[in-house]
Amino acid sequence: MATPVVTKTAWKLQEIVAHASNVSSLVLGKASGRLLATGGDDCRVNLWSINKPNCIMSLTGHTSPVESVRLNTPEELIVAGSQSGSIRVWDLEAAKILRTLMGHKANICSLDFHPYGEFVASGSQDTNIKLWDIRRKGCVFRYRGHTQAVRCLRFSPDGKWLASAADDHTVKLWDLTAGKMMSEFPGHTGPVNVVEFHPNEYLLASGSSDRTIRFWDLEKFQVVSCIEGEPGPVRSVLFNPDGCCLYSGCQDSLRVYGWEPERCFDVVLVNWGKVADLAICNDQLIGVAFSQSNVSSYVVDLTRVTRTGTVAQDPVQDSRPLTEQSPNPNAPLRRIYERPSTTCSKPQRVKHNSESERRSPSSDDDRDERESQAEIQNAEDYNEIFQPKNSISRTPPRRSEPFPAPPEDDAATVKEAAKPSPAMDVQCAMPNLEVPVQPPVLTSTPTPKGEPAIIPATRNEPIGLKVSDFLPAVKIPQQAELLDEDAMSQIRKGHDTMCVVLTSRHKNLDTVRAVWTTSDIKTSVDSAVAINDLSVVVDLLNIVNQKASLWKLDLCTTVLPQIEKLLQSKYESYVQTGCTSLKLILQRFLPLITDILAAPPSVGVDISREERLHKCRLCYKQLKSITGLVRSKSSLSGRHGSAFRELHLLMAALD
Repeated sequence: MATPVVTKTAWKLQEIVAHASNVSSLVLGKASGRLLATGGDDCRVNLWSINKPNCIMSLTGHTSPVESVRLNTPEELIVAGSQSGSIRVWDLEAAKILRTLMGHKANICSLDFHPYGEFVASGSQDTNIKLWDIRRKGCVFRYRGHTQAVRCLRFSPDGKWLASAADDHTVKLWDLTAGKMMSEFPGHTGPVNVVEFHPNEYLLASGSSDRTIRFWDLEKFQVVSCIEGEPGPVRSVLFNPDGCCLYSGCQDSLRVYGWEPERCFDVVLVNWGKVADLAICNDQLIGVAFSQSNVSSYVVDLTRVTRTGTVAQDPVQDSRPLTEQSPNPNAPLRRIYERPSTTCSKPQRVKHNSESERRSPSSDDDRDERESQAEIQNAEDYNEIFQPKNSISRTPPRRSEPFPAPPEDDAATVKEAAKPSPAMDVQCAMPNLEVPVQPPVLTSTPTPKGEPAIIPATRNEPIGLKVSDFLPAVKIPQQAELLDEDAMSQIRKGHDTMCVVLTSRHKNLDTVRAVWTTSDIKTSVDSAVAINDLSVVVDLLNIVNQKASLWKLDLCTTVLPQIEKLLQSKYESYVQTGCTSLKLILQRFLPLITDILAAPPSVGVDISREERLHKCRLCYKQLKSITGLVRSKSSLSGRHGSAFRELHLLMAALD
């Protein structure tokens, strides 16, 4: 008898290089579960369709790293907040900037769209919460009460309340109509990272770095229960659409909780590290995580996960969508949100604990909006997702097609979840799947349809090399194991590619070295530049930077254009070398250049002085060209940011 194919409960879907620099924020579209927005230190917001390799759209306009992003419920608008405190709203269907909102004095840590009205809420490191009217570019209210950074904001399903979580260990509930705080929920002993409203009942969940999840009754304004013993800080939680349970994205696992009484229904092992956001579609939970410039997506099959006190239902016997399945009959039913049938009215302007900050649009706002762009990177995917199929409504991207699960490597590794015992207050069932230990390769789980697991965006591919050249063979379901000869040929393919690149680089360096031994350093640098390979220039500058006595004014005229290229490189080592060389030139030659250019003209003919003056003018022109680049990068965070800020101070003499 044939052995049935057993599919996995959780698997890695893909990994992409999302930005040219580090990813700083990301969010999933909650309506489709298939749209992903990422914000990066490169000041861009990029849009992706889950399980597709190419960027759909890239949004520009911010001049500092993007710290927070949020999609509205229909996935037609996106808002992004930056490190400088500016907020931009884009219309995705029209592919254009909609609004620029200025007013915060520090990083934007959290954002949320109102479910019905045209409003956006923003929370900042300046401890303020602001409610913005998108139509009029104005701040309707400023809510003050937190004493530290506001990490998460969520509107209630009926659009009447706003919940906020902050580093001051508190959760606050704000009444939008009255413009004041309704209640404060103390109890957490660490920063509160996330809050989430129950989809139907007057219930709020909050997750904290103190490794607890607390449930709050919004009628009695008191704690319902507390889940303790999370494996790490709680960063992402999500209620099931029918409200039967809460999902918590823990370190390398998904946990399923109930709250009356508090208990753990199930634990599913998922190698997603620090998962940043969760969404549900077609009985599948999608989780996304980021590390440096990479973003990874994962899938959990919820039909194989225990979500109530009873055993998980058979997907064949109960194929109704989640929104139609009956909730747990034993759970007490609280008051239900009354959702308006039309858009809600504009909040009244009152003075209770709030401050009106309505601004009139300025010419600076208009200029910012002209400089902000929505660049469509993939027209086919863009048209499929954002262009309406008819005059009534658009079709969400492939909502009817679940992601296919790869087959198990070994059916024996699948274990049934243990039934939780009601005698324990908080308990965790055995995981549905024991993930086998993987060898240290780039990917830990084969991806469906034979696609490579790491898919760099085309514009971010390293020069001369493809990541796929170094990937092991993708494992196709039900295919026999590769023979030793085949495995060796795959390894040799990447090895041969690397050898070709390194051999060419070594040959070019030998050429430069031969020139250096027969002539001066200036001629050898000229030969390196003529080869048109930045890696050779970097190798040479790393040597020259160690001996300042080798630098002359004519060498600066050759090196400065190359430094400008290095500072714009996506490779960290290139940027570091460029900063070192530029700092050396500024410290050693900038006083000389400014003095010579400021000196009165000489009387008579002095050939050497004229040549020196010409070189100084050329260096001055090249330095002025680099000034704007250094100024724009001085706002970056981290080591490079401090290096560019130091260079910016040194270049002040140019003005």
